[in-house]
Amino acid sequence: MNLPSKLLEEAVEAFASLPGIGKKTALRLALHLHKEKQQATDFIAHAITNFKNNISQCKECHNICDSEVCDICANPLRETDIICVVEDLRDVIAVENTAQFRGKYHVLGGVINPMEGVGPDDIQIESLIARITGSEVKELILALPSTMEGDTTTFYITKKLKDVDLKVSTLARGIPIGGELEYADEVTLGRSILERVNYQKG
Repeated sequence: MNLPSKLLEEAVEAFASLPGIGKKTALRLALHLHKEKQQATDFIAHAITNFKNNISQCKECHNICDSEVCDICANPLRETDIICVVEDLRDVIAVENTAQFRGKYHVLGGVINPMEGVGPDDIQIESLIARITGSEVKELILALPSTMEGDTTTFYITKKLKDVDLKVSTLARGIPIGGELEYADEVTLGRSILERVNYQKG
């Protein structure tokens, strides 16, 4: 892409480095910001910098938040005896949008993926085990992707919990094999939460 300005080229490269944004879209974004008033571009720059520098991680569930404990963990109306285990923040948002789950969450921050160098110690599995041990949690919903990596993570967690008196369930397979939660429609995902199935611990 031949551009008349090195500064424009730099802006396009910056936008294009984001996931899902190609060079043409990056160019449109850069030109749009060029036409905007300085106040608008300053607002965007401040929001991004403020988010990056000040975002926190909930000390209980590892969801991102603005303080030590996220709003869901701090909500006294949420059920404390059921935890939904998800891969990342996008899955929390997806499940919350169904309005079918009133428990709490545990965000792993990834799934076991040896090909990418991600092992059990690289994600929040041990903190999950510690959170469950000796607590009032009665059910664990493993709402992980229906992929080889997601199933491997599910199997690993259930093996770690085999001696714990706990109901372990997974989403009903309304979620397609190989599918990601964030792309499932809310009706299907909500039904999968309500019709979750027991997971046989090894």
